[in-house]
Amino acid sequence: MAPEAPTVELAHGAAMPRLGLGTWPMDDAEAERVIAEAIGLGYRLVDTAENYRNERGVGLGLKASGAAREDLFVTTKFNREWHGVDLAAEACQRSLDRLGLDYIDLLLIHWPNPQHGHYEEAFQGLVRLLEAGRVKAIGTSNFKPAHLDRIIEATGVIPDVNQIQLSPLTTRLDARAYHKERGIVTQSWSPIGGSGGEVREDPVVVGLAEKYGKTPVQVVLRWHLDLGLAVVPKSSNLKRLEQNLDVFDFSLDPDDVMALSALDQGEASAADSDAFGH
Repeated sequence: MAPEAPTVELAHGAAMPRLGLGTWPMDDAEAERVIAEAIGLGYRLVDTAENYRNERGVGLGLKASGAAREDLFVTTKFNREWHGVDLAAEACQRSLDRLGLDYIDLLLIHWPNPQHGHYEEAFQGLVRLLEAGRVKAIGTSNFKPAHLDRIIEATGVIPDVNQIQLSPLTTRLDARAYHKERGIVTQSWSPIGGSGGEVREDPVVVGLAEKYGKTPVQVVLRWHLDLGLAVVPKSSNLKRLEQNLDVFDFSLDPDDVMALSALDQGEASAADSDAFGH
């Protein structure tokens, strides 16, 4: 079994593993199998969403693992139809029912959907859920600094986490700086850059993999960690699951972190959350 990921303390006190398992696009059956296997390997954070349509499978996998609930960290997210104070509470309860849990560790607004115009109310709903103890931490996904400014101004509450598309191809320097200044943890989705072929085969990444005796994916995951980020890579392959968790016995030299960051293709390479969402 690989060592468990170290944790980061979130703004509202929860301890979140810095590396976990992403579950998009697993279906229920695959999620149940993979999550039980992953927890057996040492994973403690599982990331799902209403939109993934696999929360039931995730819940079954958590149960099948035999792990104590307090040893696990479960993240889920809800869609724009629940962007409202009371609607957010309903979204939370629906996710709890599908997961078979009595609390969620981290509940996120999946996309801001600014054209819909209600993400501030959705975050107000998250604050109420946090105060009621139905969730341990609250946050956002795919929010830009301008979106975060509005919810912080509306509620006076800093989100624990903003989960954003981030990889060596999409380094999101401005967002990361904004988060760091306010104590928001940056969590990376699509951390290898989509299907990852372009990153895995890049000569810089391949060269660093040879230097450190690791796989290209392990080198990229270590880049995230060395930048102080949290990360949720997805795999359903047992060997790769184990490899993805086996990244805590080395660090990249600062020059190598910079070399990977230099692969950045700019903000345009990320999905535009002012134009896209669900």
